[in-house]
Amino acid sequence: MAFGGFEPGSSQPMSEINVTPLVDVMLVLLVIFIVTAPLLTHAVRVDLPQAAARPAPQKPQTIALAIDGEGRVFWNTQPIALAELRVRLTQEAARQPQPEVHLHADRNTRYQELAEVMAAAQNAGLEKVAFITTPNTKR
Repeated sequence: MAFGGFEPGSSQPMSEINVTPLVDVMLVLLVIFIVTAPLLTHAVRVDLPQAAARPAPQKPQTIALAIDGEGRVFWNTQPIALAELRVRLTQEAARQPQPEVHLHADRNTRYQELAEVMAAAQNAGLEKVAFITTPNTKR
């Protein structure tokens, strides 16, 4: 009889909620937390072994070479002549670690101009040449 009284003939609902069980449960939880809280902050001492490792290799620098539709070459957005390009590629190939060459070519670029830039990179000794394209968004 959760809604009625215990007196016989009482038809009025109880107007109070018995909170004693709730308080009992809350006090038990409080005691449990008081006891376990110091255990959570206690650290276990561990004597870890010492090891020496090589540092992680550095990510190589990237060189962005772009060739527009008229055959002009750009080194990181700066225009550059093909003769100067060969000299700078040779200088960059001597660096350690070698930089990566990202080649951006316009759709209207002639293959001859693209082949000259690729040959200049290969003759300079650069090992990592990547073609950068724009994904096709039409479906």
